Amino acid sequence: MTDLRAIAENANAWPFAEARELLKQLGGKLPEKGYVLFETGYGPSGLPHIGTFGEVARTTMVRHAFQTLTDMPTKLFAFSDDMDGLRKVPENLPNQDMLAEHLGKPLTSIPDPFGTHESMGHHNNARLRAFLDGFGFDYEFKSSTECYKAGDFDATLLTLLHRYDAVMKVIIPTLGEERRVTYSPFLPVCPKTGRVLLVPVLETNPAAGTIVYENEDGEKVETPVTGGHCKLQWKPDWAMRWTALDVDYEMSGKDLIESVKQSGAICRILGGKPPKGFTYELFLDENGEKISKSRGNGLTMEDWLAYAPPESLSLFMFQKPKTAKRLHFDVIPKNVDDYLSHLSAYPGQDDAQKLANPVWHIHSGNPPAPQAALSYSILLNLAGVCGTEDKDVLWHFISRYRPDLTAENAPFIDGLVGTAIAYYRDFIKPAKVYRPPTETERAALQDLADTLKGMDAAAEAEDLQTQVYEVGKRHGFENLRDWFKALYEILLGQSQGPRMGSFIALYGVNETVTLIDRALKGEDLAASA
Repeated sequence: MTDLRAIAENANAWPFAEARELLKQLGGKLPEKGYVLFETGYGPSGLPHIGTFGEVARTTMVRHAFQTLTDMPTKLFAFSDDMDGLRKVPENLPNQDMLAEHLGKPLTSIPDPFGTHESMGHHNNARLRAFLDGFGFDYEFKSSTECYKAGDFDATLLTLLHRYDAVMKVIIPTLGEERRVTYSPFLPVCPKTGRVLLVPVLETNPAAGTIVYENEDGEKVETPVTGGHCKLQWKPDWAMRWTALDVDYEMSGKDLIESVKQSGAICRILGGKPPKGFTYELFLDENGEKISKSRGNGLTMEDWLAYAPPESLSLFMFQKPKTAKRLHFDVIPKNVDDYLSHLSAYPGQDDAQKLANPVWHIHSGNPPAPQAALSYSILLNLAGVCGTEDKDVLWHFISRYRPDLTAENAPFIDGLVGTAIAYYRDFIKPAKVYRPPTETERAALQDLADTLKGMDAAAEAEDLQTQVYEVGKRHGFENLRDWFKALYEILLGQSQGPRMGSFIALYGVNETVTLIDRALKGEDLAASA
């Protein structure tokens, strides 16, 4: 046993707690299939969103924690329910009228509204895979359509047909009176229209492996349950998949707690063992409502990455997965700076602290070395005082502050500069409101300018921060937060801002003096921002 494994056995981070529970459920033994299977599910009726990514990211974190604890081989299946029939047209997709003509058909049988892939399902699957590949996730993609049609589920489907009544006893009590009359776990695919039919099953023939149903024309049809001629309602489908693939671990949202129980019961009826689960809280939009793929009311993955590095998104997923969190643009800056703080602390930590650090889980135990002590908030404000959307302008200040850094040898910082400029342009600049100083603040600002004039232009950030504190104290700011808030509102046009010592060191002592002088003269700082 390695020292790291011994530490991992007592690590408090939630992925380790999950990994230990999974190992316990396995009885400490490798499954007969020869690997431990983690699974995530994706419903491609809408475009992939951050919640989909979050499930893969979090499952990957648990998988790596498990691999740290054991020598057992593992796999991760990213499973797409792309054989589901389209029940309504997602609001955020083009060609709405065309899609409406194909309601009821499997997603892989509906034309791609974007015109780039052979079907809507293939397009949305490709969007998911491209994003997961971009993050470097280690996974195997599984398509429901391919698995059904290739016969991968045939044996388990026949088992369900033989145990049809037992499965119905699990589901029927959960349905309304009207739905009970028409419900069947099997959904035949109409050979005439290609639609997935929500029709009652009139007969089951386990010996023949078929069911009899009445199609939309009133005709009785007998069809095999195998080979892709039928698919299952989603709860039996989930249970069937757990059984057929022998899934060992799968997490799901809080809204699926009862569904997990019902699918678990069906899994046992089919002779399988339900996987170890983990219930995470849901993401909320700016109004506190659950985000939805079809409504498109949350951030997309592309939205986040337009304004921040991907590691910040992974941190958002790692933090407090059992707590509901707002998923809106205003959470981005804090997650970027929190990521940078964790990354900066990592090299000086002992092994136990490293296993508790989010960056260990985000980077599967191998986080990169920090490139520079530059926060996202400082870059946002630098863009503001420079009044620029030109990366070269910001790099002029960065290179003077850190001559060893360039856009070429510090690509992470270069990317951060670009996303900070975009965030400043779209969210901060339109909301900036500058105010004139009060008489007390005017005197303090003049004192600060005079103090900075007497300092070395290459003064360290901590020395500059100390002097900002001292000026505030000299001018009667009993709560220094009021002093810093005044600096932000007068010089930066916002109520919150960066650590001033660090900002002055980056922007420049002389440049900060000029900024203060302009504010004292009553110049319009908004014009340059």
